[in-house]
Amino acid sequence: MDFRTESVINLAKKVEDKEISPSELVQFALDKIEELNPKINAFIAVDGDFALSEARELDKSIARGDLPGPLAGIPIGVKDMEDAKNFVTSKGSALFASTPKQKDDSILVSRLKSAGCIVVGKTNTPELAWKADTVNSTFGPTLNPWNTLYSPGGSSGGSAAAVSSGMVPLATGSDGGGSLRIPSAACGISAFKPSLGRIPAGGSSPPEWHDLSTKGVMAKSLNDIVAVIDCVVGPDPSDLYSLPTPDATWVGALNDAHVANSIAYSTNLGYADVDSEIVEICDRAVEVLVELGANADSVEGIFDEDPINDWLSQVAVYSWNALEPYADSPEFELVDELLKSLSLWGKTLTASDLKKSQDQGHIMNLKLVNLFHHYRLLVTPTVAGHYPLSNGLGTINGVQDINWVKFTYPFNLTRSPVATVPIGFTKAGLPISLQIIGPQHGDQVVIRTAYSLEKALENNKVAPC
Repeated sequence: MDFRTESVINLAKKVEDKEISPSELVQFALDKIEELNPKINAFIAVDGDFALSEARELDKSIARGDLPGPLAGIPIGVKDMEDAKNFVTSKGSALFASTPKQKDDSILVSRLKSAGCIVVGKTNTPELAWKADTVNSTFGPTLNPWNTLYSPGGSSGGSAAAVSSGMVPLATGSDGGGSLRIPSAACGISAFKPSLGRIPAGGSSPPEWHDLSTKGVMAKSLNDIVAVIDCVVGPDPSDLYSLPTPDATWVGALNDAHVANSIAYSTNLGYADVDSEIVEICDRAVEVLVELGANADSVEGIFDEDPINDWLSQVAVYSWNALEPYADSPEFELVDELLKSLSLWGKTLTASDLKKSQDQGHIMNLKLVNLFHHYRLLVTPTVAGHYPLSNGLGTINGVQDINWVKFTYPFNLTRSPVATVPIGFTKAGLPISLQIIGPQHGDQVVIRTAYSLEKALENNKVAPC
């Protein structure tokens, strides 16, 4: 058995057919974590005894003839920004690492467990999930399974590395500026950021990043991601933005998978410097889309300027809101220096400043509305530069650039559904992905094209771990 090549769907089917037990799946995951985590550092907390006890109860239920859930026995990692019962939600921060274990699951984790998943542990994240490199002073860096000198991206880098290396076949993530898409691209797996509200973010506490961040799941392929999302979408009364349950299953969209007939292809979105090697790889992937039946036009001037400051303004305010209760404590000095500076800037921003940054998302979406009057989808590189060495900076055409992820955060501001598909490898052997963006609530349009591209490219390479 190898979680790098086995699909979640097939594993769940084997449990249903009694070819393998939940206990065997969980034990295999725990063994792989013990083997690989010292090298990768994807998991920051594991409770094998608790996971195995849950698995044995599921074994008994299946032996009695009870119908297992659609994801019965699937071991999962939970991003350390997400609550999971009996685990601390430390948020990659010394400020929260000593807080009590959670008594309840988040809505997403609860729905995954109701479908039969078993939580084996928590996965690493940068402090407060604020940046695209998964490193923090409390738990250290997570490393890229393709080359451990490099970052796995962030902020869901622990989950992406855990899936890519085969420690678990499934994990949770979230995306407030690219945090599902960036680490998936860096770790050579597919990703999908649903429309805001598809997966509820409610619960007893307000969402920390308000309506900028979207919850999601991480697996190797879109086929698995979509099947799992079918189990967790739907409204929750505690989420002001939650959307109704889709009329049809998303797996059904895969059965009718085809590329959109008209695609706008932008290599700069109107503002971004991008590495020439990445453009070359993306160009080839767009040629594949054309071979599959798409008409693709080069459209560069999507936005008037880089919205990085509008995005950062919101993140700064949200970060200060999270850190303010600790601002006068000695522990505040332990906060990542850049995060501390960002949050202190957020302290100085006014309500008017925040409103203006939020307004920019509306203005950008209007530009997309106009674009989607002419095209079904927009495609871009997922990232603009090569991945950084761990705790370093990415590079664009050989020059270090702190903002090597210029293509992801615009679509958090616009709340757009977006997929990321691995399309090739750099000369250094690291994966590169293409980003596929759809109109508001056009999740299934994105899924159909992304899945068609994924199948056509048949990326069967796995991380060497």
